[in-house]
Amino acid sequence: MQNAGFANLGLDWRYLAFDVYPLHLREALLGAQMMGFVGLNLTVPHKLLAFDMVDALDASAQQWRAVNTILFEARDEIGEWHPLHHYSDNVPGELRSRGFNTDADAFAMALQEEFDLRLEGSKVLVLGAGGAGQVAARKLAAERVSELYLVNRTIDRAEALADRLQHEFQDLKVEVAYPPGPVDLLVNATSLGMQPNDPLPFDEDQFDLQGAPVVYDMVYRPASTPLLRAAKAGGSRVANGLGMLLHQGARAIEIWTGRPAPLWAMREALEKDLYGPQTQGR
Repeated sequence: MQNAGFANLGLDWRYLAFDVYPLHLREALLGAQMMGFVGLNLTVPHKLLAFDMVDALDASAQQWRAVNTILFEARDEIGEWHPLHHYSDNVPGELRSRGFNTDADAFAMALQEEFDLRLEGSKVLVLGAGGAGQVAARKLAAERVSELYLVNRTIDRAEALADRLQHEFQDLKVEVAYPPGPVDLLVNATSLGMQPNDPLPFDEDQFDLQGAPVVYDMVYRPASTPLLRAAKAGGSRVANGLGMLLHQGARAIEIWTGRPAPLWAMREALEKDLYGPQTQGR
């Protein structure tokens, strides 16, 4: 997706994947900066860790309290910061990393595209309180949902998130529990579903999936997770995380290049890579 975007923009850039242990994240960020990388994307579990590791935070990262995109910058002779690609040859010596979050807006755009769903006043169950779950919960709160239910394997993390949300959004009802009845939307922000033998990401004894007429799974590979298959079989409208992935990646390209992202080319490459050529243009 990103390489297709670069090619369409006529840039001789390459987007590469690296496995980095959480304990080595700080060193990896510094190494990429010193090697002249234009920027990075971060995936689970690095989004929360990087929040305290970057040198500066964009307003998006401050608002959503997680970093999934980094831009490396250098300070010029008059003290202004510019992306590294701004400098043709001699990059100034003072460098910094600036963190952004492109997940929140991409999440809302994907929900709008897939479901045309009115979030204000709705009831939502969010599964997961990691980086993606926290961003989703905060974005839903900002969209003025009326009730938000948080379920996470580690209860302390969900409770900490609930406390922050309750403090920031006084009119919001937040509970760390399964809802007592139906909800308008269920969001899976866990990684359960990526592996073929993964269980459902919720406790079937505590929640009836038929009580969620709309189900959004942030997992995008495979295209149909156990959660989506079960929800669709029960009559729910469903969508996977491809749209969110596309829009957060497009915004990252705009941050790195300063140019509009070629969304159509990126979507075509993404669908072909994930699901095969037969899904292009769907």
